Amino acid sequence: MDADGLTFAVATTAEERVAKRLGLSTARVGVRAAAGLPGGRLVSFGLAGALSDELRVGDVLDATRLVDGTGVTLWEGAGLGVRGARPGTVLASDVLVHDAAERRRLHSASGAVAVDMESGVLARSGRLAGVVRAISDGLDSDVEGVDSTVHADGRTNVVGLLRWIGTRRGSAVTSMRDAVRALNALEKAMA
Repeated sequence: MDADGLTFAVATTAEERVAKRLGLSTARVGVRAAAGLPGGRLVSFGLAGALSDELRVGDVLDATRLVDGTGVTLWEGAGLGVRGARPGTVLASDVLVHDAAERRRLHSASGAVAVDMESGVLARSGRLAGVVRAISDGLDSDVEGVDSTVHADGRTNVVGLLRWIGTRRGSAVTSMRDAVRALNALEKAMA
């Protein structure tokens, strides 16, 4: 994969650390790109949730298409050629999709196999060059409330994280473990 001239736009500090370890030109744009977009050609890079049971935690997608909730194409391309990554369609969402039934409905309505919250903003800029995402939560994963653990600019919300762990206990621990597994898979695929 040729990353020259591309900026890898990430939502969170955890995703930013992975991209920087890989030596990629990186910009933390925050959740739903709340921190703004850098100039140039952009790659949406980081974690995503599965919309289909064909994907497992740690699977890496090199998207060939990005759609909205009704299946309308927001971006389409050949993918970036990430070694070992699966091609697929990603859904751009403005909200965290945590309910398994809603994930199945979105898959059926859009044809997308995964969902993230930044790619749509990047596509609407007209500068999206690719989407590389690792699955951090499977179709039936319980991630309700995980969005309270991150500030809009992508920094960890420590109080929100502690509250989420305290209220979600086992599912929070599983979600954190799965996120680490997905980030490791993303780093390995891009190395």
